[in-house]
Amino acid sequence: MKTTNKRKIINDPIYGFVTLPDDLVYDLINHPSFQRLRRIKQLGLTNLVYPGALHTRFHHAIGAMHLMTEALQVLKSKGVSINEAETRASIIAILLHDIGHGPFSHALEHTIVKGVHHEDISAMLMDKLNKEFKGKLSLAIKIFKGEYHKTFLHQLVSSQLDMDRLDYLNRDSFFTGVSEGVISSDRIIKMLHVKNNELVIEAKGIYSVEKFLIARRLMYWQVYLHKTVLSAEKLLVNILKRAKELSLHGHDLFASPALNLFLKNNFSKKDFFENPDLLNQFILLDDYDIMGAVKVWATYPDKVLSVLCDNMINRHLYKIELQNTAIDKNRCQELRTAVMKKHKLTEHEASYFVFAESVNNSAYNSGKVKINILFSNGELADVAKASDQLNIQTLSKKVTKYFICYPKDMLK
Repeated sequence: MKTTNKRKIINDPIYGFVTLPDDLVYDLINHPSFQRLRRIKQLGLTNLVYPGALHTRFHHAIGAMHLMTEALQVLKSKGVSINEAETRASIIAILLHDIGHGPFSHALEHTIVKGVHHEDISAMLMDKLNKEFKGKLSLAIKIFKGEYHKTFLHQLVSSQLDMDRLDYLNRDSFFTGVSEGVISSDRIIKMLHVKNNELVIEAKGIYSVEKFLIARRLMYWQVYLHKTVLSAEKLLVNILKRAKELSLHGHDLFASPALNLFLKNNFSKKDFFENPDLLNQFILLDDYDIMGAVKVWATYPDKVLSVLCDNMINRHLYKIELQNTAIDKNRCQELRTAVMKKHKLTEHEASYFVFAESVNNSAYNSGKVKINILFSNGELADVAKASDQLNIQTLSKKVTKYFICYPKDMLK
């Protein structure tokens, strides 16, 4: 009988050749639930600002898996006790950490399945896969959920200096062309250690950590929360909100069967637990379902939905103004009233075109599990206090910016 060679290599643009560590990882990567990540862009609609940002969640998961493999090797070389089962489980935990992401990442969480976050879906999918693979993911799930006694393994998956963040900063920087996101992930990984069951960074790596935190701050304002990216994402959110509103009121919109199910129902997290088939329907959704529907909805009789969809297809995004103080409510109302009068819309309909919101960004949250620096004398210090080069404490402050969106072409 012919056996399949599962010791494959993947040519990654960031790290070069990435080797799949074992047969189980190969089988997980080839599972339909994981292959779906090829059809979900990592940065949603960011390509409308940075045309190269077309990389996928699949790319990112493979990259994070590679960094996890490197980090575990470094820790083992320093005498940290990690057995083969823990190694495999940690690699699987990071590989599957984003498997629950919906189309266009976070936009779906605020519209079609409110209150059900991608972490919830990831955990449910991992449980489902664990049954299919006869319990081989049990330890990976414990590590993923932070329930395993070796805390540092979970911190490699999810913390303020995890393999997820190390990969996406360099990867997103590469594909957007924004050089401010480039970090020394190799150096940071080489400086990893474990003290008191917690992940720490040796003091020699403090400058690389400072660079990481600054890069994260800059990438948020320059890429993830770029005002035009925000404008595009809010446009998609409003399209899905309007489509769901119409569907719930009996309109029969063009949609794939899976998308149609979520448009016509308000499902909660409890519904997902009580009805296993909902999860099966959710993982049928990807970016193609959404954009295929948006193209058809652009000619739908409902004026709000059709205009929003036409704007998305032709990149006629909201005019967006970002500022450090709250938006004047009177100005927002004046703009909304102008749109209402000019286009004969109700106030509710006009709210899809004129609205004000806010966004937050903090590169380092000292209230969460800290990034601890390990000094040669064995003492630990939070990076915000240990840093002598830059004031990292400033980076830990939450910055809030306010914005107003309105369609400039509808006001002419």
